[in-house]
Amino acid sequence: MPLNITTNAAASSASYYLAKNQAALQKSMTRLASGKKIVAPYDDPGSLSVSMKLNASISRLSGAQNNMQSAISFLEVQDGILESAGKILNRMNELKGMASQDPMKSAQDIASYDNEFRDLQVQIFQMSQQTFNGVSLFANFALDNSTRSVFRDISTNHTISIHASPDGSTGPKVSLHKAALLSAITIDANDLTTGQAFTTAGNSASAGTGGTFAFAASISSDAMTLDKVSSAVFEQALSNVAFLRAQVGGTMSRVTFASENIALQKTNMKAALGRIVDVDIAEESTELAKFNILTQASAAMLAQANTSADVALMLLR
Repeated sequence: MPLNITTNAAASSASYYLAKNQAALQKSMTRLASGKKIVAPYDDPGSLSVSMKLNASISRLSGAQNNMQSAISFLEVQDGILESAGKILNRMNELKGMASQDPMKSAQDIASYDNEFRDLQVQIFQMSQQTFNGVSLFANFALDNSTRSVFRDISTNHTISIHASPDGSTGPKVSLHKAALLSAITIDANDLTTGQAFTTAGNSASAGTGGTFAFAASISSDAMTLDKVSSAVFEQALSNVAFLRAQVGGTMSRVTFASENIALQKTNMKAALGRIVDVDIAEESTELAKFNILTQASAAMLAQANTSADVALMLLR
């Protein structure tokens, strides 16, 4: 190798490797500091693209999981009201027994029971109008046949669809029933064995007449009196409310499974994302030590290469 002053090839080479090792050392330190394997787009463009898609899916799964939790809350509130409605019907049945089976009761006592019976019907109607964050908990039972929900008639069930996946409108859904409470407690006496809902008028139309028994009324004057209803009708109304609670329980089971499935998907996707973007601390610590040594060696060699000019000057003296 010739000895010259104008061009120091050894110093240039040492300087190149020093810069390269310093860059590698800096990247290794950045990876360890951030905990991420991909710290710049050019590190691994393909993996970066996959990680961004996985991140988006995880975010959508979080939204779907929140939807499932809201659905469970909706169903819990709905079931609580149905449970209270069942207790009220039991109290109504008790009032019927006290008013009709005790000869010691005076007309005034029976009137008191009848007043409570009417008030309880109004209370059930008011409960049926409850909402959850502005969404009605129970299906309509209006005079308009196009909007009325009929008990155990699937074609008239009013439902709310909740997305159970991160795929948007194309993914699976879970349907929440707006329980047909008013329909369930409006009994057609001609078909007590199935509890068929009244199909020709609403709950406020001639309650307790024409073979129809409605256990809910918007105002006390439209409510039934105790002498209009039999024990068999009470039993059917209670059976219908029990069916609605079972329906809520079945829906809650489906929502719970959907929520667990989403949580499992989210966990697995996070694990997949971690395998792509998370740095291996043990491996990267080894790389840090290596490039730290190489940087120091490069700096030492650069200093050594720069002394070659001194040798050339010695020859010129």
